Amino acid sequence: MTQSLSRRVVAITGALGNLGETLADMAAAQGADLVLIDRAMITLPSSHNRLVLSGIDLTSLADCQAVAHQINRYFGRLDALVNGAGGYAWEPLLGGALEAWDRLYSLNLRTALNASKALLPLLLQSSTGRIVNIGASMAAKAGLGMGAYAASKSSVLRLTESLAEELKDMSITVNAVLPSILDTPQNREAMPDAEHQRWVTPAQLAAVILFLISEQASAVTGTGIPVIGRM
Repeated sequence: MTQSLSRRVVAITGALGNLGETLADMAAAQGADLVLIDRAMITLPSSHNRLVLSGIDLTSLADCQAVAHQINRYFGRLDALVNGAGGYAWEPLLGGALEAWDRLYSLNLRTALNASKALLPLLLQSSTGRIVNIGASMAAKAGLGMGAYAASKSSVLRLTESLAEELKDMSITVNAVLPSILDTPQNREAMPDAEHQRWVTPAQLAAVILFLISEQASAVTGTGIPVIGRM
C-alpha cells in the first residue's frame, strides 16, 4: 500500500471504538504516526510511532490541553485530528429523560469542541492540518426517539462548517463524515433481523476519513460527506 500518510502524526479520539481501532490500523498501514486517545484504558503500549493516552475525559478542556502538551512533547507536531469519540441513545421526549439531551451534547459535541480547541495550536504549525469530525446521516432528519442524538450530531456538522470558515486561510481543512448505521457487533446484536450487508463497515468509513486527512483532499473543506452504504 502506498505510504500516503508517511511522516504525518494523526490523533484519534475514541480510539478504542470499532471505528477508532479500524482507523488506527489503516492509518498505520499508510505510514502514519498515531496518537490514540480514549477515556477507557488502552492496553497497547506507547512506542516510537504511537502515543497512547488513556483515561482522558474529553468533556474537560483541561484534559484536552494536557493531551496537547503530551503530543507536543512526544512528537513535536500534529497533522490531523479525527474526533471519533461520541455516544448514542434512543430517547423519546414523552416518557423519556431530558438528561439524554445534555449527555449526548457532551459526548458528541463537547468532546469535538474541546479536542479541536486544545489541539489547534499544534495543527496550525502543520502545513497540511486536518480535522475530521464524525457526524451522522440523521443530522438532516431525526426519526422517532432520535431527537437528542440527531441534534447533537447536527451541532457537530454546524461546528464543522463554522470552523472550516474560520480556518480556511490557515492551511487547515475541517470536514465531517455522516455515516448511517455502522456494521458493528453491537449494532448486529441490537438489530438481528436487519439487512446487515447494506450497512457501512468501519473500514469503509475509515477509508473516507483517510482520504480527508490526505494531501489529495486539500481542496475539500467545510463539507459533511454522507457515507450511507445501501440504506
